[in-house]
Amino acid sequence: MYRLNKRAFEILRAEVQECSSDGEIGKTERQIVMKRLEKLRREKGHPVNVDELRDTVVDVFPQFSEKAIKQAARANQPPGIFSKIKWVTIIVTSITGVMWVINLPYPMIRLSVAKTAPILLLPSFMSMDRNYRGALNYVEQADQLVNQATSQADIERGAEKVKEAQKHLDNLPVWFLGYSPQAYCSLFGCTWKFTLDEFEDARRRVARMDAKVFQEKNAFTLLTDAKTALQTAKQQYEQTKNAQEQQKAIASMQAALDTLEQIPKETLAGKTAQTKLVAYERDFGKVANTLTGDNQTSSLIEAAKLFALQAAQVSQHPPHPAEKWKQAEKLWFEAVERLQKVKVGEPNYLQAQKLLATYQSNLGIVQTRKQAESESTQALKQANEQIQRLIAYPPTDRNQFKGELMGIINHLKTIKPGTIAYAEAQQLLISAQQKLQQ
Repeated sequence: MYRLNKRAFEILRAEVQECSSDGEIGKTERQIVMKRLEKLRREKGHPVNVDELRDTVVDVFPQFSEKAIKQAARANQPPGIFSKIKWVTIIVTSITGVMWVINLPYPMIRLSVAKTAPILLLPSFMSMDRNYRGALNYVEQADQLVNQATSQADIERGAEKVKEAQKHLDNLPVWFLGYSPQAYCSLFGCTWKFTLDEFEDARRRVARMDAKVFQEKNAFTLLTDAKTALQTAKQQYEQTKNAQEQQKAIASMQAALDTLEQIPKETLAGKTAQTKLVAYERDFGKVANTLTGDNQTSSLIEAAKLFALQAAQVSQHPPHPAEKWKQAEKLWFEAVERLQKVKVGEPNYLQAQKLLATYQSNLGIVQTRKQAESESTQALKQANEQIQRLIAYPPTDRNQFKGELMGIINHLKTIKPGTIAYAEAQQLLISAQQKLQQ
């Protein structure tokens, strides 16, 4: 290796030309420096460094550019490891690019290369062999997991295998199925026995499994949503005592059951739904029957309250005629009759019994008032008839007169307070007693 290479020499010579003058002195100085540089070019050894280059030129040309000296020193250095790596990278990249072009899946390129240098197609042959084996393995695994699934985990795992199988099939160029790579197969024993029909069949199987995975996932989503909705509705029903809210919960349960019915029965989720549907419908039936019983009991109690309210309104501000008491009696009887229809064990039975006791008591009071009103009216009528008869045919005997008058007084005393006849009876009684004392 020469101490000064050509590139560094040219840099220094250009700077010498800049520093030297045109006269004889300048010419002489230029010749001195150039001889020194020529000598360094012919000498072998380690490359000249910056200090040596500076000592060579600055004694003749003190104004010599420091920048030119350093630039020449850099140019004079032998190629480093990074330079070697750069050239190795360029060579490797170039070879890789050529191999990539040669191994492109185009028969017009591959056939010509296969005739002259088939070993250059080794990377693509190895890739085809790997993808062929991978496609076979993943198609079989996906078929087992998807078509023989026993849980959602199998479906999820099968979906991954379907994607892998599809990826390997996509990497198998269709043209290669009818092309036998003799060189590769003779050296590495390839087992490519795919025909175009088998290749298309594998693609169809993968497509069917992909569609089935999609259907299974949708079915599981429906199953999960329905189960969640059903559980939520049951909790709402159990936590609320409001009949309207319970009715909403029942409607939500029915909607969830309808969703379970709509899940395709050929899917794994559909089969699971059909198994659970029997138990769900049984529980729903119990809840619905309970709610129906609650509604019937509540309806009877509410109806009884309406009749009781009407009866109470009719009975306000007594006394009343017997006919009005009879009307109130009929209303209380209707209320009692409805409460009696609530059987033991039915919802709200205790509430119905409490109301029944009150309503029967009220019914008894009304019946008593009606009876008293009827008897008082009848007694007043008889007393008036006796009075009229006594006035029309007064007895001549004083004792007989007093006796008939006492009979009238006794009839008037049977008229009970709180009746319509009571006020008139009291007036007649006072008048009769006065007559008796005369």
